[in-house]
Amino acid sequence: MDKHFLTPLFSPRSIAVFAGKPDDPAAQTAQAQALHHALVAQRFTGTLVFLDIHYSGTLADLAHTQADLAIIALPVAEVAAALEIAGRIKCRAALVISSGIDATLAADLHKIARRDGIHLLGPNCLGFQRPHLNLNASVAGALCAPGPLALVSQSGALTSSILDWAQKNAVGFSTVVSLGPNTAVDMAQVLDFLAADAQTHSIVVYLEGISNARRFMSALRAAANAKPVVVLKAGRKSAGNRAALTHSGSIVGSDDVFDAALRRAGAVRVRSFVQLFSAAKCLASRYRPVGRRLAIVTNGGGPGVLAADWVSEINLQLASLTPGQAQALQPQLPPLASLCDLIDVSEEAGPEHFKAAVEAAVKAPQVDGVLAIYSPKIGTNSVTVASALADLNKQLGKPLLTCLMGDASVGEARLILNAAAIPTFRTPEAAVGAFGNIASFYQNQQLLQQTPPPLSDLAKPDVEGARMLIESVLAERRKVLTEMESKALLAAFHIPVTKTILARTVTEAIMIATQLGFPVALKIDSPDISHKSDVQGVALNVQGAVGVRDAYLEMMQAVARLQPGARINGVTIQNMASKKRGREIYIGLVTDEPFGPVIAFGAGGTMIELMNDRAMELPPLNQFLARSLIDRSRVAETLGEWRGAAAVNMEALEQVLLRVSEMVCELPQLREMDNNPIIVDESGAGAVDARIVIDTAPPSARHYNHLAILPYPSQHEQVWPLQGGGEYTVRPVHPDDATMLQEFVRNLSPESRYFRFVSSMQELPATMLSRFTLIDYDREMALVAVYRERRVGADGAATESARIVGVSRYITNPDRASCEFSLVVADDFKGRGLGSRLMLSIMDFAREKGLTEIEGLVLANNPTMLKLMRGLGFTVKRFDEDADFKLVTHQL
Repeated sequence: MDKHFLTPLFSPRSIAVFAGKPDDPAAQTAQAQALHHALVAQRFTGTLVFLDIHYSGTLADLAHTQADLAIIALPVAEVAAALEIAGRIKCRAALVISSGIDATLAADLHKIARRDGIHLLGPNCLGFQRPHLNLNASVAGALCAPGPLALVSQSGALTSSILDWAQKNAVGFSTVVSLGPNTAVDMAQVLDFLAADAQTHSIVVYLEGISNARRFMSALRAAANAKPVVVLKAGRKSAGNRAALTHSGSIVGSDDVFDAALRRAGAVRVRSFVQLFSAAKCLASRYRPVGRRLAIVTNGGGPGVLAADWVSEINLQLASLTPGQAQALQPQLPPLASLCDLIDVSEEAGPEHFKAAVEAAVKAPQVDGVLAIYSPKIGTNSVTVASALADLNKQLGKPLLTCLMGDASVGEARLILNAAAIPTFRTPEAAVGAFGNIASFYQNQQLLQQTPPPLSDLAKPDVEGARMLIESVLAERRKVLTEMESKALLAAFHIPVTKTILARTVTEAIMIATQLGFPVALKIDSPDISHKSDVQGVALNVQGAVGVRDAYLEMMQAVARLQPGARINGVTIQNMASKKRGREIYIGLVTDEPFGPVIAFGAGGTMIELMNDRAMELPPLNQFLARSLIDRSRVAETLGEWRGAAAVNMEALEQVLLRVSEMVCELPQLREMDNNPIIVDESGAGAVDARIVIDTAPPSARHYNHLAILPYPSQHEQVWPLQGGGEYTVRPVHPDDATMLQEFVRNLSPESRYFRFVSSMQELPATMLSRFTLIDYDREMALVAVYRERRVGADGAATESARIVGVSRYITNPDRASCEFSLVVADDFKGRGLGSRLMLSIMDFAREKGLTEIEGLVLANNPTMLKLMRGLGFTVKRFDEDADFKLVTHQL
């Protein structure tokens, strides 16, 4: 059960091929002929069996044929029959290469596959390649060279083109997978397999679209946590939400949302075919940079300046040496070397000078990576320079990238750098862009590590009151909240709003304005008007009773003329904002297809569309994510001390974002939100205007199923008494538990470690530790039992420390109805009730997720665990695949 469920598909030991009669090419389709040639062109490490669906023997004869994988390349009318036979011979996976299969027939094939427990890749795809197995189960061309990259592509044509390009550019692959439009095994499942594949060190993805955002994000986050993932997406567009009823909805496009989703998943997005592989090549290196500061070493001023320009263009930082560092390096360089910003070693530089400069830059703490640019010069030798850098690279702890200008004279040098796994490029811009991808990977990995709960640590909001307000509006068959209703919803989540009162007559307007004090702002109040200023429905800085009267009457006349069918509730009156040097911000919400709700942030005011300043993040947010979202906007530059104005209260602005995140998580009925403007200064932040659009939501949305990323399930944290005295906390694991979990594993007895991992490992490898602590709560759960110890030192001072003393976890099986569990308890806490409590809690969580069965493998020589399982009502059975284990199951 430790093998991935797609192992029979991508690592089969035996294959049954349905491709017509191999000895009669005339009876085969063109695809069948190409497949047959691809399969036999090299010796597959397993067994190949060619079958004919017109076989005249009996089913008993077929029973002697066994295969992990069935490959089908037959005319459309014969595909279903072949898949039926694959089920009869107990194939656990099938690949259908046949093309021209419509959605209806594809659905029928999916039904057959589900009934027989077959994982189906295809139809309408080019197949896959696994070079280390000598397996070319594709019609995409010759078997590619082996390498550490995996390619997953939703375009057959692009798959073939990439393989052709890779052959010329000496790029090798661990796996190549072509996904068709109607495949049952989808992008998420393939990413899940590659995340655990030992042959794959990094993953490149060509994506055209996704069908299920939650599953895609779950798999992508798991894969990007294990190894670098680079994505090239087609179909970029700037069109916003077609049904936009708010400013946010009209300026946020689906491509912007996809960017936000990839960042949050820890992946890197590239914009071109060539960048796809240069980024993967850099990210697959052993380096993990910690910032965006790039030092440039060059023997030519022009190329160095071009590189520096591009550093600024893509928001990197040009790193330079300090005066002390430059003074120490200068004697090792030619007399004409310049060390001001660029490290220009001059045209006279040889290999020893490049080596000294790169070494000095790498040692500088203010440098995160180094780009060495070589331009051919009379009297210099590119081969010796490349050899010096290749030798030096073995000792470096930071990324080294190179750019060799020219072509004919530097060909051999490029081969030396490639052999040393040093990324090399032909232009300075391409090299800087590649470092930008490395820096983005690090930044996005920080975002990946964030697992916020649905509610922040701020004062508890009035969620029930907010829900009652929404339900009352929906009961009136309305979807657009008025300004006052919108502000009431914000106030329920403690977002500061300006005091607003509705006037239904001109007399009421004058009275209210007089009581509030002048100047005031008047705004039309109508459920039918999305943008008030478009119909002259806003009047600002109105002074005196006469001014209020005139503004009210003029507004009513203008609205009646410009939007005659609108329902008018009246006019709202509010004080003008007193923040004279405040900055106008907008914080909005849009609902994307398929990623769901997305929070937007940027410059606000009436020029919002023209300024086009938008930064986005998927909820839920925490303080780190809120600050990151602010920093990505252009308006962030104005939030510090700016043109004589004091810096704004960033904590107050972050709290508004956290409150909006709470609203998005707890109110699945929200579709769009437009808080514009929010005025923020050094004293705080407040919403001056707000507009919210809602719609009905299914009951399942109460479990946060409307979000693409499931929040940290903080509601499952519980405190339990410990037998023998004391108490412990059972809660879901989070990434910050990595150190405690490693210490827990190290302190287990060898027997306990073996019973849990069936291995003699002393500690968890880094990749396993990361995978165990950064989990997707949608498809798996890990509960840790945390015990707090209070100790008194020799000086009488008391200290408290926390340690993990038990872990239970489950992961959902491919059938999405059952799950597999594991359990381990610290040796000094056994027999105190922790094992039972951890199992009961993990079973409760699985039951809440709708799973119907929990199962696990227990070593037959582990009587304590078997006794616990029987005591909890598990059925203990023989495990047919391995007599050393018992299979324990329990219906949920």
